[in-house]
Amino acid sequence: MSNNQHVKDPIKMTSAVCGLFCPSCSVYIATKEDPERLKRLAKILNQTIEETHCEGCRSEHRTVYCKNCTMIECARRKGIEFCGECEEFPCEEIKTFQSLMPHRLDLWQSQKRIKDVGYEQWSREMGEHYSCPECRTLNSAYDMVCRKCGNTPSCSYVEMNKEAILNHITKAKKS
Repeated sequence: MSNNQHVKDPIKMTSAVCGLFCPSCSVYIATKEDPERLKRLAKILNQTIEETHCEGCRSEHRTVYCKNCTMIECARRKGIEFCGECEEFPCEEIKTFQSLMPHRLDLWQSQKRIKDVGYEQWSREMGEHYSCPECRTLNSAYDMVCRKCGNTPSCSYVEMNKEAILNHITKAKKS
């Protein structure tokens, strides 16, 4: 039976059971590279820096939201590595999760790709998908411009989903 938590493989540690690519997460990027960004995110999320700190969905150090993820526990109970392996995929829980935020738009494609080529190859492809075409810096789905060189768009994910991302940002600012 798979454990899914606290794995040592760095690629699997940052390959979430739901199909998210942790290295493209704003919190993950802030944890690894930008302490000031981590402070800002902690303040926005009304959490301490320690609660916000995250090293991947399967790591020992996860942000509060990821610590409370029910999908990783569900996958563990079922003995699977990724939701796409489940006969109930896509279940109502992951459908709801996917629909709430634009950085989750590719979950179905991610699950299919993981099944087709394995998580290691999928991870390499996602690294390209979220990297700036000019300087190769990895950006989050919410970095509209590259955080290093200022290129617009920051990555192919942002280019493909710009409207949904901007709509989400606009709604978030109003609330």
